[in-house]
Amino acid sequence: MPNPRAPHLTRRGLLAAGGALGLGVALAACGDESDTKRGAGSDSTSTAADSGPWSFKDDRGETVKLDDVPANIVAFTGVAAALYDYGIEVKGVFGPTTTKGGKADVQAGDMDVSKLTVIGNAWGQFSVEKYVALSPDVLLTTTFDSAGTLWYVPEESKDKVAKLAPSVAVSVYDRQLTQPLERMWELAESLGADMKADKVTRARKRFEDAAARLRKAAKANPDIKVMAGSAAESVFYVSGTNLSVDLEYFKALGVKFVEPPEEAKKETGGWFETLSWENVDKYPADIIIMDDRSSTIQPADITQATWKKLPAVKAGQVIPRSPEPILSYDKCTPLLENLAEALENAKKVS
Repeated sequence: MPNPRAPHLTRRGLLAAGGALGLGVALAACGDESDTKRGAGSDSTSTAADSGPWSFKDDRGETVKLDDVPANIVAFTGVAAALYDYGIEVKGVFGPTTTKGGKADVQAGDMDVSKLTVIGNAWGQFSVEKYVALSPDVLLTTTFDSAGTLWYVPEESKDKVAKLAPSVAVSVYDRQLTQPLERMWELAESLGADMKADKVTRARKRFEDAAARLRKAAKANPDIKVMAGSAAESVFYVSGTNLSVDLEYFKALGVKFVEPPEEAKKETGGWFETLSWENVDKYPADIIIMDDRSSTIQPADITQATWKKLPAVKAGQVIPRSPEPILSYDKCTPLLENLAEALENAKKVS
C-alpha cells in the first residue's frame, strides 16, 4: 500500500473514490428486518446447523467462532446483495445502498433497500451508534488488499467496530472472479442457505455456460481490444487487469485488454492510469467497458468531445462494467454474457 503520508490517496482511498478505477473529485481533493434463514451446511472452512456453534475461516486466515449461527448480520452492501441472492437477509448495511432519489444503488442488487437499516451510504460514513443498536453478531465485508483491510469500514472507527462484533472478509484482491464467488457460496452455505435450491443451481450453471461463451467469443475475435475505463469530471481512468477480480478472469478466458504500463499505474498501487480528457485516445480500443457505479460519470452523461470522437464510442461499442461485482452467480453471469455479446458483434475500429 502507498505511504499514507504521501500527498496522494492510499490505494484504499483510491478504490473507494471510484473502486479499482478511482474518482477524480477525491483525487483533486488530495492535490424488513428479518432474521436470517438457518439450515445445515458444511465445507472445509465453515460449519453451520439449525442450532449450535458456527464458525467460518475467512480470507485473512482468521476464524470466527460463535455459539449460534449469526442472526444479526451487518454487511457491506455488495456482500449483503450477494447473500440475498442465496436467501440470506441481513439486519443492516454499509456502503452505496441508495441513490440521491432514494432508489436502490446498483450495488444493492435485488434487495428492498426500504427495509434495510443503512449505517453508512458513502465512503467514510459508518454510524457506530446505529451499528451498536443492531446488536450485531458478525460484520461481513470484502477486502481489496493483501493486508486484509475491511472494505468501507472507516480507518478512524475500525477499532471501535472491531470490539463490537467479529468480522469476516472475502478477498477480492489479485485473484480471479471464480475464487471470491466460491468463497461467498461457502459463506452463504454456512449461514444456512439452501445451495441445492433450483434457483441457486440454475444460476451457477448459467454462469458456467456464460464463461464458456465468453471464452469462445474471445477466441473467435482475437484482434478485438477491450479497454476498462471510468469517468470523472476532469479525468479518465484506464484500469490495468492484474489486480481486479473481473478483469483477471476475463483475461484468463482469452479477452485481450488494453494494459497500461506498470510505471503509469505506480501512483495508484498498480490499479489504473489517470488520463486527462485531452489524452483519452491514448490507447486504441474496439470495445470500452465502463464503470457502472453511481460514484462515476456514466457514458450517456459524458460531454467531452474527445470521448465522443473515440472509434469505440462512435461505433456504439461501449458496455457497462462492475468493478465491485455482487458476488453471486446470478449477478456475475450478465457481466460475462454482456462482454461475450459485445465481442461477438464487435467491429474492428482501432
